[in-house]
Amino acid sequence: MRLESKMADTYCLPSYYLSLMSTKYMTETIHQKFPKAYDNINEATRLSGFTMASDVLTCSLLRTLASSKPNGKFLELGTGTGLSTAWILDGMDEASTLTSIDNDPKFLEIAQSFLEMDKRLQLTCADGGEWVESHKNQKYDYIFADTWHGKYLLLNEVLSMLTKGGLYIVDDMLPQPNWPDGHHEKAINLIGQLENREDLSLTKQVWATGIIVAVKK
Repeated sequence: MRLESKMADTYCLPSYYLSLMSTKYMTETIHQKFPKAYDNINEATRLSGFTMASDVLTCSLLRTLASSKPNGKFLELGTGTGLSTAWILDGMDEASTLTSIDNDPKFLEIAQSFLEMDKRLQLTCADGGEWVESHKNQKYDYIFADTWHGKYLLLNEVLSMLTKGGLYIVDDMLPQPNWPDGHHEKAINLIGQLENREDLSLTKQVWATGIIVAVKK
């Protein structure tokens, strides 16, 4: 049989069978290797009682997007225990740097114990608002805002820190079980603020915990 005929047979498969073939491979399962420190940080996170770490699907996206910024300057607002930090580092090249801020020394200590040997990383224990105010003249190619500051507080200041073409990423935009009363309205307000900005192009993803990826024009 000629090659052209075989190809034609493939393309003429009923859509039902093509759908089955697609769903076999197009799943949320992550087949690429997880960061080396992931298992240790994940276990330490579980033992610490910290329940606000980014989920693994979000972390996978963070790594993918990090790979798009070679020689980049990265900022993470809200280190937590370092789970998302590990994924961002895993996507960065050797010439890139990551500054990660958190105000809780207990959880930051977990990140330090497993990640501080990475010379690209600067972990800082500080109040997020104070840090932003004192560094707002800095510019970054990639900002992951996973705490109040840079998301629900000081949004304009943090967005002004983005370079042209820089990425701004937030997660947990779909209702979460640990949201306090009234937080749903804050999330809706944030989405509206971001969508109304003329200096951003953004996509809302109703996936994982709800993610917004914006690019500075």
